[in-house]
Amino acid sequence: MASMKRPRLSAVLPLAQFRLRLTFIDGSVFTVDFKPLFEESPGLARLREAKAFMGAALTDGEGWAVEWPDLDIQIGADTLWLDAQAQNAPDENTRVFAQWRARHGLSLNQAAEALGMTTRTMSAYGTGARPVPRYIALACKGWEAEHEQPA
Repeated sequence: MASMKRPRLSAVLPLAQFRLRLTFIDGSVFTVDFKPLFEESPGLARLREAKAFMGAALTDGEGWAVEWPDLDIQIGADTLWLDAQAQNAPDENTRVFAQWRARHGLSLNQAAEALGMTTRTMSAYGTGARPVPRYIALACKGWEAEHEQPA
């Protein structure tokens, strides 16, 4: 398997029901369901048409993004990796942690700083090398509550 310091894609395959099968350079394969992402990201509204969604392709180059060239939409491999981790998490705490990072676009360094932990620990949680403890999931929810934009 190839090493992957930053998520990069080797293949993408659009599937029915607004799903993408993503193959990363380390050999891991995930399917990401875009239906929940449509609700969270109004900028993806144009992908709600099946024919448009099926136009997904890897960007030219090193596999850093998936694009829909006709719609001028790109999603980075790192964002798709976080979405894949959140949707395919083995337990609720891991899902909360991965969704928190994805929702706020937090790098490992930013997540570590936000939670007062080391980057190595954040990486271990993100890769599944260590289970995410309940108190970390709760800390993610607390951080989010503190950072809500006032209405």
